[in-house]
Amino acid sequence: IHMEPVDRPFLEKQEFLSMLHKEISIPRLAQVRDIFCFCCLTGLAFTDVQQLKAEHLVADIHGKIWIRKARQKTKNMCNIPLLDEAQKIIDRYKEHPYCQTRGVLLPVCSNQKMNSYLKELADICGIRKQLTTHCARHFFATYTLANGVSIESVAKMLGHSDTKMTRHYAKVLDQTILREMNALPADL
Repeated sequence: IHMEPVDRPFLEKQEFLSMLHKEISIPRLAQVRDIFCFCCLTGLAFTDVQQLKAEHLVADIHGKIWIRKARQKTKNMCNIPLLDEAQKIIDRYKEHPYCQTRGVLLPVCSNQKMNSYLKELADICGIRKQLTTHCARHFFATYTLANGVSIESVAKMLGHSDTKMTRHYAKVLDQTILREMNALPADL
């Protein structure tokens, strides 16, 4: 038996930004957008975001907030610096009744509903790709690697025990190839 490689869709940076900044008047879709974008900004899997609690946010000696959480699937520890946009999303839901009653940071519905609503959201944002919650991890891996984060660091943030699995998530973008080729000396 051999498996064919699957070419999974992933968001381009401009698609992600258009979704992140899109004014959405339907509350359930705005909430799904926020959670999906949070996953894109942190690389956390759906289940890990669903279980994210205040105890998983830890300040380092410089005051930088990190997400430190063992992955549900593998029990490997994720260490992810919390970006400002991700912090804004968390702050948006501090007073949300769902979060307060369950002790979680984000009001995450079921994976099935998220994926269904992501189809609507893609249409609203003009994104012609089949988005799923898992696409967010692919975006995170691809975007961080394309911007010079080492594959070892990306693997650690994704909670992978080695870089082999991380390679499945990452797409090599033209901008990465161009940046690396431009680093070559001009004269051979």
